[in-house]
Amino acid sequence: MTGPVASPADALAVIDPKSYADWTTALDLFDRLRAETPVVRIESPSDIPAGQQHEPFWLVTRYDDVMRISKDNATFLNAPRPVVFTNKAGEELAREVTAKQGDESLNLVSSLVALDAPKHPKLRRLTQDWFMPKNLRTLEGRIRELAKATVERFIAAGPEADFVTHVAAPYPLHVVMQILGVPEADEPKMLFLTQQMFGGQDEDLNKSGMADLTPEMISQIVFGAVAEFETYFEGLAAQRRANPTDDVATILATAEIDGEPLSARDRAGYYIITASAGHDTTSASTAGAMLALAQDQEQFAKVKADRSLLPNIVEEAIRWTTPVQHFMRMANEDVELSGVKVAKGDWLMINYVAANHDPEQFDNPRKFDVTRDQTRHLAFGAGAHQCLGLHLARLEMRLLFEALLDRLDSIELAGEPRRAKSTFVGGLKTLPLRFTAS
Repeated sequence: MTGPVASPADALAVIDPKSYADWTTALDLFDRLRAETPVVRIESPSDIPAGQQHEPFWLVTRYDDVMRISKDNATFLNAPRPVVFTNKAGEELAREVTAKQGDESLNLVSSLVALDAPKHPKLRRLTQDWFMPKNLRTLEGRIRELAKATVERFIAAGPEADFVTHVAAPYPLHVVMQILGVPEADEPKMLFLTQQMFGGQDEDLNKSGMADLTPEMISQIVFGAVAEFETYFEGLAAQRRANPTDDVATILATAEIDGEPLSARDRAGYYIITASAGHDTTSASTAGAMLALAQDQEQFAKVKADRSLLPNIVEEAIRWTTPVQHFMRMANEDVELSGVKVAKGDWLMINYVAANHDPEQFDNPRKFDVTRDQTRHLAFGAGAHQCLGLHLARLEMRLLFEALLDRLDSIELAGEPRRAKSTFVGGLKTLPLRFTAS
């Protein structure tokens, strides 16, 4: 692994969850690295304990390179190395946990994002039709009513209220739990576990209240959440095998691959990725759009007057927010990216935040522009691993903003929004708004 090496300060900023809470500074960093060294080696800081160090990796920041890696699933693999940035202690703990499950892996959860062909497409096909637009149209009426009810509760909490608490967090959670077959009474538990798993680095989301948790403590919180998820969904699968229904939980509980039932590990991974990624990312994008509209009254007026812009709001919100901030890949052969030679076995971080703010692809990328005509952003990924729930996310957001624009006459910030401290799934954790409603 030879080539340009990031400075210790830049390397630390890339892997430090606190960096992503300061969004402007994070974008400044990626803009500079993209311009100077679009593929750069990130080495572990030498002055930290051995367990907190990480294997070196290539940070990839150009849109074209991220797109190329995303689409070439033969050259760039998911499964052999951690698919999310992990330090050495986290890798070892994952290996210990999964070895007890009979499938030793550096990836704690055996979900679609952590698998390669031929296994990945076989598992993806189990629910792919369920998440296609044709099937989702049968749910549109239910989701629209839920959107309207959510907006009414938000308005009732006003004229000042936190949008994340009242809308962005509960709305997509309820939608995906209905699809998955989780009882409404268990939704708070699902939200809590998702926040611990994806927001384990943030003291508000992991519920520890401690701002300086060690990486070992964070790993224990995340691994504990995964274990609770696995226990819960094994119970749900048993219920569905005994009493099948027409939900996704039943599909997974009774699914077979090559004539064999799914393993407990694969089944749990499928449930977990559907339950967690199915709402947390949509929550972040929804809150991001509301922040942008609250900061720009002209944009708000445009979309309120012209509902044909609704699809643009959705796509721009997803690009501008980029909830999934990175994934990791492993080179399966020697390859060259932006003039840098990447060797077989090298680890790479494809950074979606940097790619979705690449000025060679998006004019004035930091501006939230409801008239921007594009769907080529990389927030859903690309290729075989493109987000399975992208059509659901678009539908949920469109119906929610229809309801919001029908009822809200004005919105503005009522305080300082705060972002999550997270290297992986990020977004706003608070968004205080002041509004008037008709």
